[in-house]
Amino acid sequence: MRTAVVVGAGIGGLATAGALARTGWQVTLLERGDRVRAERTALILWPNGVRALRALDLGAGLAAIATPLPDAGVRRPDGQWLVQPRPVLGDRAPVVVHREDLHDALVAGLGDKVEIRTGVEVRTVRVADGERPAVGDGRSTYEADLVVAADGIDSVLRRRLAPEAAVVSSGCAAWRAVIPWYRAPELPPDQPVGGETLGAGYRFVAASLGERGSAGGSSRGGIYWVATAAGASRPEPPATQLALLRRWFADWPAPIVDLLAATEPEDLVQQEVRELRPLPKSYGFPIGTGGIVLLGDSAHAMPHHLGQGACLALEDAATLAALVREAIPGPPLRDAVESYSRLRRPRTATMVRQTRRMAAVLQARGRLALRARDVALGTITPRLMGNAASVAAQWRPPA
Repeated sequence: MRTAVVVGAGIGGLATAGALARTGWQVTLLERGDRVRAERTALILWPNGVRALRALDLGAGLAAIATPLPDAGVRRPDGQWLVQPRPVLGDRAPVVVHREDLHDALVAGLGDKVEIRTGVEVRTVRVADGERPAVGDGRSTYEADLVVAADGIDSVLRRRLAPEAAVVSSGCAAWRAVIPWYRAPELPPDQPVGGETLGAGYRFVAASLGERGSAGGSSRGGIYWVATAAGASRPEPPATQLALLRRWFADWPAPIVDLLAATEPEDLVQQEVRELRPLPKSYGFPIGTGGIVLLGDSAHAMPHHLGQGACLALEDAATLAALVREAIPGPPLRDAVESYSRLRRPRTATMVRQTRRMAAVLQARGRLALRARDVALGTITPRLMGNAASVAAQWRPPA
């Protein structure tokens, strides 16, 4: 029996554990928290993320929980258009899903073949060649043919295997919330919920989760928004943070003020935006009968500006599952671990470069920089977004 240990029960860890179990692996899923839970916000899945879910045999229920996201353009805080809305062609349209809905789908995909152990904080990593890789929490040791490090940007496994990758601040903080429909403001028919607004170091994005009065297959419909501000995260209580957001965005165009007014402190989820610089030199480490792989934010944490974090984690999971589907412990599995790194490292490095270019545009500050940004943004943003969308759309799961 082939065995795997997956460290971390986020989106990438859940997707990987389920995919391995469905192809005959005996899987142990380790989670640091006291239970497996999802953040109470939403996320945007671009076509590559949707394609990865389908490759993982998890696409069947996506239509019930996903809402298509139209291109609503980009505006300045004074309401003027920087980029006019444009139709999204073919299968390049992204969708927005509630994280708890996606989490439920991923947990259901685990089946009964995955052993879940919560309250396990991995502290040690065994990488001695000639022995199977293993991780431990100081009380127990978990060894397997394959260990998957899906334990996020502060990954203990990555620090041991790829110490060259440092965690640094991206220079901004983000706040996310979902306003349930019963509290969401009634907006005029000609005022779209979605869209993006850019200011001097500030950004606001909103999207609708289903339609008012009907959340499709989800009971978690509403309006999702994410606000980004240059600077460090705020230490104040959520009520104070929300008051700050209302002040920062007070003069921005509708419906931003209305959405913030309808938000309550308990809706708010703050995130310090961090990234890896440089990326690990490798994502796969052959050891013993198989090896250890880095997946998701443990491998390529990046700012959220292009919304590719979860999508790339799902790509990682789909790629790894395809490569090890028939691999037996020993040289074939070690080769699969190396192949995973060869396929994923260049792909994610390209997306990270695209994200950093967008960050330079989004975080422009100062009168001259903003004036140059606003003059050029109508050309720059479509080109950057177009390049990023093209790179994302090119991905296909390995056969």
